[in-house]
Amino acid sequence: MPIQFAASYLYYTKGGTVQKLIHHIKYKGKKEAAREIAGWYGYQLKDTSNWLNVADLIIGVPLHKNRQRQRGYNQADWIAEGLSESLGIPFRTDVLIRTKFLSSQTRKNRIERWENVSSVFAVQNADVVKDRNIVVVDDVLTTGATVEACAAELLKAGCKSVGILTIAATHR
Repeated sequence: MPIQFAASYLYYTKGGTVQKLIHHIKYKGKKEAAREIAGWYGYQLKDTSNWLNVADLIIGVPLHKNRQRQRGYNQADWIAEGLSESLGIPFRTDVLIRTKFLSSQTRKNRIERWENVSSVFAVQNADVVKDRNIVVVDDVLTTGATVEACAAELLKAGCKSVGILTIAATHR
């Protein structure tokens, strides 16, 4: 997958502080923490990434509408919004959608994760991404299957390039 840029802010280890932070953001309603951390991250990225200087749009990895209803919000959107504010790059939630409701990926291996998400995303506003440099945002990068599936759909829809930003990344 031709990814132009990928970066994570923190290192995620099982049982560590970052795992606890992400857990609070995703499952304990601490969405404001996601936005705040993303703001710090964005300010640090602002002066270090030339690719972000040409980025046109930030998109959070979408949740299925049922999962978003359960949780009450999409943590990736809160992260994307914080990055948008600090980087000065527009953010939208109406471009990429998740078309299938899936079980959690947390206990799946790399192949199972890819198979699980390979056809669950769709671009609903292709005109918004055509010939644009898009940044896809998620909370944790584990195998990359989710962001890769998003990038594949965006590239099929005609975007020029895709970059990836996450709050944390695991070591696999």
